Amino acid sequence: MASSPPLPIAYEAGTSLAVPEWLNKGDNAWQMISATLVGIQSMPGLVILYGSIVKKKWAVNSAFMALYAFAAVIICWVTWAYKMSFGRKLLPFWGRAGPALGQKFLIKHAALPATAHFYHNGVVETAEIEPFYPMASMVWFQCVFAAITVVILAGSVLARMNFKAWMMFVPLWVTFSYTVGAFSLWGGGFLFQWGVMDYSGGYVIHLSSGIAGFTAAYWVGPRSKKDRERFPPNNVLLMLAGAGLLWLGWAGFNGGDPYAANTDSSMAVINTNVSAATSLLVWTWLDVIYFKKPSVIGAVQGMITGLVCITPGAGLVQGWAAIVMGVLSGSVPWFTMMILGKKLKVFQNVDDTLAVFHTHAVAGFLGGILTGLFAEPRLSALFLPVTNSRGGVYGGSGAVQILKQIVGGLFIIGWNVVVTSIVCLVINFIVPLRMPEEELLIGDDAVHGEEAYALWGDGEKLGIYVDETSHLRAASSGATQVV
Repeated sequence: MASSPPLPIAYEAGTSLAVPEWLNKGDNAWQMISATLVGIQSMPGLVILYGSIVKKKWAVNSAFMALYAFAAVIICWVTWAYKMSFGRKLLPFWGRAGPALGQKFLIKHAALPATAHFYHNGVVETAEIEPFYPMASMVWFQCVFAAITVVILAGSVLARMNFKAWMMFVPLWVTFSYTVGAFSLWGGGFLFQWGVMDYSGGYVIHLSSGIAGFTAAYWVGPRSKKDRERFPPNNVLLMLAGAGLLWLGWAGFNGGDPYAANTDSSMAVINTNVSAATSLLVWTWLDVIYFKKPSVIGAVQGMITGLVCITPGAGLVQGWAAIVMGVLSGSVPWFTMMILGKKLKVFQNVDDTLAVFHTHAVAGFLGGILTGLFAEPRLSALFLPVTNSRGGVYGGSGAVQILKQIVGGLFIIGWNVVVTSIVCLVINFIVPLRMPEEELLIGDDAVHGEEAYALWGDGEKLGIYVDETSHLRAASSGATQVV
């Protein structure tokens, strides 16, 4: 029998000190690409989307809230939060805090130490997760997930949250809220061990950001009355550019979560796009049927709900189920936003600027429950630590899985309501959560001394003076003067 030809040296391990025996170059390359794609979703993706979808006078502030959060989370993550999310167990829902900065830690073989899964008799059921690349790739990949969670949350409090309060909110919320959800569901915590399914963050990212955003919006208070009455986007075309980066970046979001460039990763990417496209079409048709006009902003919201809904089950469900999830994600959040949102007092009283509750909390919880219904046994075996896992439609233990999904979602909801409230109340003792009325009236120029466009318009303070040639000119109050 002829022997297999040797691998080209470029694909071999052990060729240098930087290529240890355990390194898989393909997995490492895909993980770093996936992390970059997820990072692009936030910066510039949501930075552009937020800066464009809001009223002109809030474009700079909204974009900067997203940009600041992205940077701040990175420092929190490598300094203490990564190990709280994926390190050694401290509590059933929390890991031990510690830095992820030293070379000895970052270049060693990646491992999530609390993820070994055991049968009731103590025998190992599924070994500890050990991807074939260094810890540095894992730390960065998980970092951009933490960052986008806070950026999504920001969408609920745009156009009125005091920026100094936001600067304090970001590290506190990441430390006391995000790390708990991440460890509980992904890092080896009690929900992970129980078998709750969250393939890529339907609960850890979207449900938590939607609930926390809505809670923060309650404590911060509403926008100015004028802004709530009329809040047109300042650049719809640029908003679509940001939305496009968000959509295509989701290939890394869901495709990177098997921690390898494998068949499950490919399945997740195709399901993600199928669900997003279906949801966008359904949302647009509902707008046409109910409001007689196809809304571009509505299409973007439908796209987002489709992406969010498929996320907890992206690599666990079949293609037909992705279409069903897209239909439901394009209709259920549409109903809660466009019908219930205009009738129920709770949605009238809490000013959720970009409707993050509907697009992320509702769609994320819906996706988690549907994952418990549609998770296919063979696909589940490719990914999950609990053997013989299956969705409700496949019989057996599937009915129990739906219950697990509901309980897991309720834990994330309860934790975020309580912790986000405490964080907001603590910050409010130090600085006001809401901007003063003068800043609310003026917007970017008052808050940052900068404006998005070099044109006079709504929200810009205007002074009139006469120059040496006796011509009237407008003087901006911002840092850059109009000349």
